[in-house]
Amino acid sequence: HVQLVESGGGSVRPGESLRLSCTASGVTDDQACMAWFRQAPGKERQGVASISINGRNYADSVEGRFTISKDKAKNIVYLQMNTLKSEDSALYYCAAARNLGGVCGEFRDWGQGTQVTVS
Repeated sequence: HVQLVESGGGSVRPGESLRLSCTASGVTDDQACMAWFRQAPGKERQGVASISINGRNYADSVEGRFTISKDKAKNIVYLQMNTLKSEDSALYYCAAARNLGGVCGEFRDWGQGTQVTVS
């Protein structure tokens, strides 16, 4: 049973930083894809960043400002968010998927989300 728990959200001013954490339990596949998504009110859910043994990927809107990383020993995935903008405000979710030969499969396991507000 996979459980993902996000933490680290909060309210900050534009230009400030936050680091989100996703503590994963039950993810036994070392090659699994882990990702961060976000959803703002009235908008569709958006992929922010993903990480697997095949590398890291970022949405254009966060490239150069956000960094995704993973502590394998602790099974925690981080999202370091720098130079935050008001448009980054959203509920941020952690998700896990199988790695299908270098391509992330469907993200079926999700956390409850952590709120990020930039204003």
